[in-house]
Amino acid sequence: MDSQSSATEVVTIDVHAAKDLINSGCRYLDVRTVEEFKKGHPDVENILNIPYLFITPEGRVKNPEFLEQVQSACSKEDHLIVGCQSGVRSLAATSVLVSAGFKDVKDIGGGYLAWVQNGLAATKPKEEL
Repeated sequence: MDSQSSATEVVTIDVHAAKDLINSGCRYLDVRTVEEFKKGHPDVENILNIPYLFITPEGRVKNPEFLEQVQSACSKEDHLIVGCQSGVRSLAATSVLVSAGFKDVKDIGGGYLAWVQNGLAATKPKEEL
């Protein structure tokens, strides 16, 4: 029996493919911290911010309710594009979601940094007056 176990296989796409998928209705899941998200994020419709890790005085700590929070905001049938700052957290988060039975989850290689470097639209906070 040929057991091609693609259940935990993560698909990584580049920012241009991600932008096209988001424009065609996929949901963008930003797994950075709320603070990072507020400093700037892809300027796309249907964006959701659920941190995969928290930055604490002791270092980075996995959000114990990450999966639960995603499951309450999204269905396992949703088409999700997962991004973070540079691609490390989104890869881990995507793996968790795929393992949990989400059917169509893709990771953005290079994350928000690659998004900005490729000149794609981003929202940045307005400077405080």
